[in-house]
Amino acid sequence: MSTTALTHHVRVLAAPGHRHEEILTPAALEFIGRLAEAFEPRRRDLMKERRRQVLRLASGSPLEFPMVTAAVRDDPTWRVAPPAPGLTDRRVEITGPPDRRMAVNALNSGAKVWMADFEDATAPLWDNVIGGQLTLLDAIERRIDFTTPEGKEYRLGEELATIVVRPRGWHLDEEHLEYDGRPVPAALVDFGLYFFHCAQRQIDAGYGPYFYLPKLENRYEARLWNDIFVLAQELLGIPRGTIRATVLIETITAAFEMEEILYQLREHSSGLNAGRWDYLFSLIKTFGHRTDFLLPDRAKVTMTAPFMRAYTELLVRTCHRRGAHAIGGMAAHVPGKDPAANEAALAKVRLDKEREAEDGFDGSWVAHPGLVPVCRAVFDGVLGERPHQQDRIRDDVEVTPVDLLSVRRISGPPTPEGVRTNVLVALRYFAAWLRGQGAVAINGMMEDAATAEIARVQIWQWLRHRVIDRATVEEILDDEVAALGAEYPWAPVDDIRALFERTTLAGELPLFFTPDAYTRHLVRGTEARA
Repeated sequence: MSTTALTHHVRVLAAPGHRHEEILTPAALEFIGRLAEAFEPRRRDLMKERRRQVLRLASGSPLEFPMVTAAVRDDPTWRVAPPAPGLTDRRVEITGPPDRRMAVNALNSGAKVWMADFEDATAPLWDNVIGGQLTLLDAIERRIDFTTPEGKEYRLGEELATIVVRPRGWHLDEEHLEYDGRPVPAALVDFGLYFFHCAQRQIDAGYGPYFYLPKLENRYEARLWNDIFVLAQELLGIPRGTIRATVLIETITAAFEMEEILYQLREHSSGLNAGRWDYLFSLIKTFGHRTDFLLPDRAKVTMTAPFMRAYTELLVRTCHRRGAHAIGGMAAHVPGKDPAANEAALAKVRLDKEREAEDGFDGSWVAHPGLVPVCRAVFDGVLGERPHQQDRIRDDVEVTPVDLLSVRRISGPPTPEGVRTNVLVALRYFAAWLRGQGAVAINGMMEDAATAEIARVQIWQWLRHRVIDRATVEEILDDEVAALGAEYPWAPVDDIRALFERTTLAGELPLFFTPDAYTRHLVRGTEARA
């Protein structure tokens, strides 16, 4: 690492925790400081550009495939980097927070990849952030085995999933670390700590430092990540191109720049993923002021909707033209104790995965180890012994901007059940999030930040267009808050209700997971109570 003195040092604002000193070493903090020094100004400029884009689209500017990058899309010769070790066969990927129990279960699950998720599945309490880094370090060192107080053993097996880390999005800050008087971007914290401690360890084990990149909105944000990868590898003496990154296409603007995003990351790219729930959240966030983008109940907006089909088929075509993996969306069902309910849920999962495999996806996501055999059986039936199906170029697919934005065919008012379900999911997820859980089973589904976002933003949209009235929502809110307090006496129901009102019933759409003063107060209050 360069010996040039930093202008500022990274300051830790949180109290020391158990084994935190193993992660927050002076050298690791210096590494993060170098990344912040080099890239935080660009990050801030890109966040300003996001706001300008929102205003442009709200004022009626059309969303199109960029004319200035037509040459990139029209050039048939460029390809992304070949698959890295451990990422050639990705037919089943499991996702979840980087806690020790989840890590052992996911690594042993039979999935090809485990996405250790610091973003949607992790509440950003400091112990979760640093504890997740310790989990990854211990898993790589194979010292993660443990026994619970109840006597249940968790032990790593012989065949383990490949670890891929999802850092938090560009829009989030890490309030517990400060550089130059500002919070350090959360993405640089999650990426930097893992890369500093684990990149060489993963290379020595025959793999590499692999990442999922969330919430990108355009090619410039992908270029920023690529430049970070280049500098990070240079600082630690790791060969350029060792890093691999899969980008989640989970914003509507990114769907119009899939090729450009792959192009910017091409020496470090390992493909694209269809992040369905955040994609719907982004659609409403971007066009929620328009009545022609009014969506019905979340359960009715399936992947067979024409605009969702356009999005996923374009993703497969784009990836396979460029030699990249196309990874399908999440199956979020959580197996329960009712055999009939399980059978019905697994049948839905199987149909969803069959559609993805037949469309050309190379693999797909599940949220629970119990879904791995179903997903694997479907992709085994299509792939056989092949590791992927990138030979299916899908030249039959032609997608226009109109196709990506045509939601009229499924538009319609919500049902009373749909309204109540969204209120319930939002409240119970907020309760879990404030307790430090970023992923929680609710009504047989694994809910995380993405599903909580679509639940609350739909309520906001329906209220805005007056297809439901506020009195109805408040009546449901009263019922669900009372039920929550009765079922979970530990829940801070006043905070939860206030958070729902602040992020859902407001006249303008606030972003819950943007850490404004209100949510920072709640997070710190939760930490103090803990």
